[in-house]
Amino acid sequence: MMSAIIDSYDAALFDLDGVVYLGPEPVPGAADGLKRLRDHGTKIGFVTNNAARPPETVAEHLRELGIEADTDDVVTSAQAGARLLAERFGTGARILVVGGTGVTAALAEAGLVGVRSADDDPVAVIQGYGTDLTWEQLNEAAIAIQRGAYWLATNTDPTRPTDRGIVPGNGAAVAAVRIAVGVDPEVAGKPYPPLITETLRRTGAEHAIFVGDRFDTDIAGAAAVGLDSLFVLSGSCGVTDLLAAGPGERPTHLGLDLRALLDPPRVVRRDGDQASCGRFTARLEDGSISFDSGPNDVEEALDALAALADLAWSAADRGATVETAAAIAALGSLHSK
Repeated sequence: MMSAIIDSYDAALFDLDGVVYLGPEPVPGAADGLKRLRDHGTKIGFVTNNAARPPETVAEHLRELGIEADTDDVVTSAQAGARLLAERFGTGARILVVGGTGVTAALAEAGLVGVRSADDDPVAVIQGYGTDLTWEQLNEAAIAIQRGAYWLATNTDPTRPTDRGIVPGNGAAVAAVRIAVGVDPEVAGKPYPPLITETLRRTGAEHAIFVGDRFDTDIAGAAAVGLDSLFVLSGSCGVTDLLAAGPGERPTHLGLDLRALLDPPRVVRRDGDQASCGRFTARLEDGSISFDSGPNDVEEALDALAALADLAWSAADRGATVETAAAIAALGSLHSK
């Protein structure tokens, strides 16, 4: 019996939005997959760029969804950001808070003092996602930064996936402040190293794999710290995004959802202008990629997609433009993802 993907790693780190849940709803199969991974002896870490809630609230939400989770299993970009600020300015430093309870809790954990006005002489501004964000908070941030305060953003995700659709993320609010101040913040969250590095430190993982649904944050973030990754089709990004992924954003593995960690890895064999995975071969001819046959189910479609992605990336790296629309349409149920 072939070994599972997870057999090569001692820990699995999971993005949350789009991988484990979509807002208030769990991703189908996530709870079962995570239980099986724990039973397998895998260390689990939940890693989120969303700084709105403290870890204990996130862990409680996961338990409500039927997922085993302790507070220590959850690491947020606010915690990673607070560590950076404490290392830079020392405990007791005053930090202007833009964001919700997750940001203020992270500052307190790191021994920092959160303030709400630029007139409180903060040495830095930390900006994270908050559901009660106001223009006044953005104004105070802009004023403090212009007065010389150091600016740190927990993350710059432009959007967030929810059960009702894609909505603006913290990056949209960060962009609003940047228009006023004309400088860029330091960023703690993915794809920058601090958040994943903090998670590895807290979990004690020695050889982890990262599971995510976005290329610009999750997969690129894993690559930035030398981790392998699994891209899942349960969240923000889909097939066309996968094919467009550039160097540094390409996953080691792909799957429908996080349960793919418990399946054998897909092996792609490429020979010139053709790539094969399972029983499927993708061929590049006359600037277009096509398959020799169509998949019969989702697992076969994933085999075909792995071959297609490998061939498309190879062509892109050579500077070639290829047509993939027909091949994507042949993927059947994956076509809409």
